[in-house]
Amino acid sequence: MFDMGFLELMLIGVVALLVLGPERLPTAARTVGLWIGKIKRTVSGMQREINAQLEAEDLRQKLNEQQRKLDAGLHKVRDGVERHADDTDTHRTGSRRGQAAPKPEDDAPAARTAASQETPDASSAKDSNAP
Repeated sequence: MFDMGFLELMLIGVVALLVLGPERLPTAARTVGLWIGKIKRTVSGMQREINAQLEAEDLRQKLNEQQRKLDAGLHKVRDGVERHADDTDTHRTGSRRGQAAPKPEDDAPAARTAASQETPDASSAKDSNAP
């Protein structure tokens, strides 16, 4: 704090001894020591509070930066999902609208299955009508 050497402290001690006298010098030195201790504790407490506030502000800035990155990533994902959903809906509705009537070849297997089911019944009906 102050740049005081041994000679300066010695000079202050000699002057204090001459001014206060040997009876009051120990009490004055103790009082000055207590004040200096209180001042050091106060300054130390203020430094801790300032450092804590600076660290908290730094953490807030980092948190805000991470939140912005997270929001940007979430926005990208949301846009991608919405775009994919829109493409899928467009593809589905487009294929339904653009779909032509089924071709006869498409219905042929179903018709064959139905005909094969009717054929045995028809032959059994002919056999039952036979004399």
